[in-house]
Amino acid sequence: YATEYLHMFSQQVITAWVLITPLALVIMHWVIARYLASTHYLTHIKKTAVIVGRNELCQQLYNRIQNNSQLAIEIKGYFDDFSVHNPNPISSQQPLTGQMSEMAEFVKRHSIDLIYITLPPSMHVQMMALLDDLKDTTASIYFVPDFFMADLIQGRIDEIDGIPVVAMCETPFTGFNGMIKRASDIVIASVLLLLLMPVLIIVAIGVKLSSKGPVLFKQRRYGLDGQQIIIYKFRSMTVTEDGVTVTQATMNDTRVTPFGQIIRKTSLDELPQFINVLQGRMSVVGPRPHAVTHNEMYRKLIKGYMIRHKVKPGITGWAQVNGYRGETKTVESMKNRIDYDLEYLKKWSLSLDINIIIKTIFLVFKDSKAY
Repeated sequence: YATEYLHMFSQQVITAWVLITPLALVIMHWVIARYLASTHYLTHIKKTAVIVGRNELCQQLYNRIQNNSQLAIEIKGYFDDFSVHNPNPISSQQPLTGQMSEMAEFVKRHSIDLIYITLPPSMHVQMMALLDDLKDTTASIYFVPDFFMADLIQGRIDEIDGIPVVAMCETPFTGFNGMIKRASDIVIASVLLLLLMPVLIIVAIGVKLSSKGPVLFKQRRYGLDGQQIIIYKFRSMTVTEDGVTVTQATMNDTRVTPFGQIIRKTSLDELPQFINVLQGRMSVVGPRPHAVTHNEMYRKLIKGYMIRHKVKPGITGWAQVNGYRGETKTVESMKNRIDYDLEYLKKWSLSLDINIIIKTIFLVFKDSKAY
């Protein structure tokens, strides 16, 4: 579908678009980020807040607010009826402002914008009384559940026909984000396959002439939601393992053909995976897929390993541009890779994808772990 209209544009126009668009997006993102971090903007949007509850959760919330100036939130007070019985986790420079019964008047007098309630669910009676007192204010009120101290993946509030539900482990690609992700995958994969078609043909001929065997290597991997998919690569070895035992490629691996060394070093062997992207099996950016037999081994050794399959696997990923590409010699090394994969799920944005793609381009020419 995407290629039906490409004949309307010259090769020069398409090339210019491919080169200029990512650069323009990066520059635009940089300018917006600089403005959002500016003192002028933060002063204009600054809000005042109070926290209810003197506990560990209060401390966590306070630390996050203090460490992130872009939130533009100024804490004006702390309220709790039980401060005498609970240890004070906040420094003596942040004394208790008053009892909960005094908070509504404080909020009105100081025109407080935000109220964060960190009380435990067992204090629901006190919370209901507090909410009743606050009906005479215009402050925005937020309840901070204590399970948000856990390591959540895309934690957010949703609802089912008016009943609030909390997401504790979810994909970032729901709704509009999913549409943006898929659209960017289709555009990038279509354009690159078109532009790199001569390279694909040359590599295919090189694989065929340099050693016996098929041009494409097909292997089972785990895709979205842990479902098995077939991915494509240009064959770079004398073997095509896809069974119970799959041995990772190592430096100076005798199974790698001379031509295979070239395409592995330059990552040209991965180019057929853009076809997988168009098929919807993979994404341009995401956690790298592992052989099925490796998945079954590591899911038993690394807690949270399978969470990475909440998204489609990628041709490149956050772990790869942070030094965890290629061979993983130890479980600890694989665990570090998984930590980056999960961080990607938590922090995904289109600008992060663009950042990863740009870093990948530079890594192709200097990554010592490509072999």
